[in-house]
Amino acid sequence: MTMTPEQAAWFSDIFNRLVSNVEQVLLGKTFVIKLSFTSLLSEGHLLLEDFPGTGKTSLARAIAQSVQGSSNRVQFTPDLLPGDITGVSIYDQRSGDFEFHQGPVFANIVLADEINRASPKTQAALLEVMEEGRVTVDGVTHPVGAPFMVIATQNPVEQAGTYRLPEAQLDRFLMKTSIGYPDHASTLRILEGAGVKAHDTIVPAIVPAATIVEMAALARTVHVDPSVNDYVSRLVDATRSADEVRLGASVRGALALIRAAKTLAAAAARHYVIPDDIKALAEPVLAHRLVLDPEAEFDGVTPSSVMSQILMETSPPSDRQAV
Repeated sequence: MTMTPEQAAWFSDIFNRLVSNVEQVLLGKTFVIKLSFTSLLSEGHLLLEDFPGTGKTSLARAIAQSVQGSSNRVQFTPDLLPGDITGVSIYDQRSGDFEFHQGPVFANIVLADEINRASPKTQAALLEVMEEGRVTVDGVTHPVGAPFMVIATQNPVEQAGTYRLPEAQLDRFLMKTSIGYPDHASTLRILEGAGVKAHDTIVPAIVPAATIVEMAALARTVHVDPSVNDYVSRLVDATRSADEVRLGASVRGALALIRAAKTLAAAAARHYVIPDDIKALAEPVLAHRLVLDPEAEFDGVTPSSVMSQILMETSPPSDRQAV
């Protein structure tokens, strides 16, 4: 089954209403909000690399409120244990049984704040739930429900007390982006509302969580022409052969790019993917999966600059081919 034009129009209408709703809280950051909802509706997870105080918690809370879902925030610290995230089984003396107590990961939107401050063992506790949407404690599996998205934040690695996320975990994130500081006009609007605390701001619910699950299933039916698949394959191959790259994008990265492009196409009221969808998402979806050669890093090369160069050098199919 392929998405119809009428379904694409319905999808686009709700998507744009969700974005406008969150913009009430995160002023002047339309593109980041679009990426966040694209991740959610592509059943993926989002990594934000940013400095403190840029609105990461407000973004997660506003997304959860918009979809009538629950949200939890976990502050990652060096002494955080895996059970502090997933939950633990506690022995009940009255019943004589172990009772599972859910951790904060049991929510629709989970904000994992400063994830690169925790130990690798604790970071790995998120891997199963991010990939499979479930937690296994003492041999018993507990689904976290749907929709489900982890919005993880990390500080730049130059800051004290931070550790690079392993490549396998970075690969689990559908996208990586940055909120950044607001522009002058948005800052003035924020200052005008300085009398209201951030956690007191509540945005209205736009759709129930069940509608998000329905939209995610619908996004998977967007048509992708073989020429677009070929374009994605050539982009991924180019990341592996680039001189500055030691480890290129994985097959999971290529699949993530197609999934995200389908959602972005539907958000634009199209039932088919065009090359511009791939171009818009290639950097946030693929760049964080690249491991650069140390000499290239020393020379100031970044994964984003590598992706920009690859996009310029890789010819896309024409839009007529891709329809």
